Amino acid sequence: AALTVRFLTRRFIGEYGDMEFIYSHNLTVDGREILLHIWDVPNSQQADDGSSEEKRIQWADSFVLVYSICDRASFNILPLKIQFIKAAKEGQSQEKVPIVIVGNKRDLHHQRVVSSEEGRLLALSLDCGFYEVSAAE
Repeated sequence: AALTVRFLTRRFIGEYGDMEFIYSHNLTVDGREILLHIWDVPNSQQADDGSSEEKRIQWADSFVLVYSICDRASFNILPLKIQFIKAAKEGQSQEKVPIVIVGNKRDLHHQRVVSSEEGRLLALSLDCGFYEVSAAE
């Protein structure tokens, strides 16, 4: 997961907007070649069409939700998003869906409004992985 997070965060340096992107990336793990397709969907402040969000969720096998440690609103929306993902994915099967919460902008510690502890506790309470990263690093 840390490898994927590093690959994902590379795009966010100075590149923001409302556009969606699908990235493909080959990677070798334990001698096996793995092809990753990553659907990068920015969180829109507008109400998303529920059917398009459902389609994205059904398309994916795992999820990385990124928030800014300097933006409380981006953190506060996570529980609702994660509950939506779990209801859509785990409702069909009993398999646990892999979800990782990533706090970005760790380098901007002087502007931090969400503590590392809050991120860890949220991830623990929702049974998700947790990392803090800095795309700028």
